[in-house]
Amino acid sequence: MRNGILLWWHVLMVAGGFGFGLFANRRPFGESFLATPVVVYAAAAGVGLLVLRAALARPVPEVIPERALVVGFAIGIAAFLAGNWVGVHLMASR
Repeated sequence: MRNGILLWWHVLMVAGGFGFGLFANRRPFGESFLATPVVVYAAAAGVGLLVLRAALARPVPEVIPERALVVGFAIGIAAFLAGNWVGVHLMASR
């Protein structure tokens, strides 16, 4: 079960980061710093971890090790930047 949760953590972080990055140029959440898509993405990841904590009734590091949490978030930020590049360069040429 642990490998399955790790896989889902990494897949969801990449998908979420890329998805938020695609629309980052449009600023869909507002113009303030806390409404930038990368901050909303980080908050959504945090809420997801809180939901996982509540659903399993165990501390998150028992399910997903700290190193995997950091690596997943770093991969998600890289996917955010890739999605932002796609959103700015490829979708703007339409």
